[in-house]
Amino acid sequence: MKKVVSIVEDEKDLNELVKRYLEQDGFEVRQHYTYESAYSAINDDDIDLWLLDIMLDDKSGFDLIDEIQQVNPNVPVIFMSARDQDFDKIIGLERGSDDYITKPFSPKEVVLRVNAVLRRTYRDEAVNRMQVDGYEVDENARIVYDGDKTIELTTKEFDLLLLFLKNPQTAFSREQILAQVWKEDSYYVSDRVIDDTLRKLRKKMERLTINTIYGFGYRLGINE
Repeated sequence: MKKVVSIVEDEKDLNELVKRYLEQDGFEVRQHYTYESAYSAINDDDIDLWLLDIMLDDKSGFDLIDEIQQVNPNVPVIFMSARDQDFDKIIGLERGSDDYITKPFSPKEVVLRVNAVLRRTYRDEAVNRMQVDGYEVDENARIVYDGDKTIELTTKEFDLLLLFLKNPQTAFSREQILAQVWKEDSYYVSDRVIDDTLRKLRKKMERLTINTIYGFGYRLGINE
């Protein structure tokens, strides 16, 4: 079942952009452009996460999170704001937000932050699944889904994929990849094996964005 994310953002172009990226990663998205519209939906019990702009029309995201938490204190909330002030971040955390994203931001970074918060919040669910670039990754079953189709990965291809998914903003050198994916066999493995495994992974998951950092290594792409 798809996770449901509600976006509360009065900038319609930004609202639509974030919605499109979330939908590409398999989420169901509900859009709100005003405080009143979002307030009318706070009793919807199938919402898995709220993305709240702080500056709304006549009220704020701080007001809205108070109302949301009275109805469902366990639903996670991520604040979005153009005001990069520690004071706002502190207030957001004190009000119970799970993350804070400063504008301007990459929409793909928002998707990665949403996935990270959802994994923390719902980690006790029977199925531990992650979304990336429109794929759904079942860590427990070690299966990648592309819609109704499954993608078969080798053990090392899947381990390499998990390394990037669980560390979306980390750049890994080839030495670090060898140590974490090949582990005790890393002494016998060359850099060429990493490049070959990554090439095969990219071929099987064509939409997956893993950036090459020339002279260093690789990182899951967040700047698209």
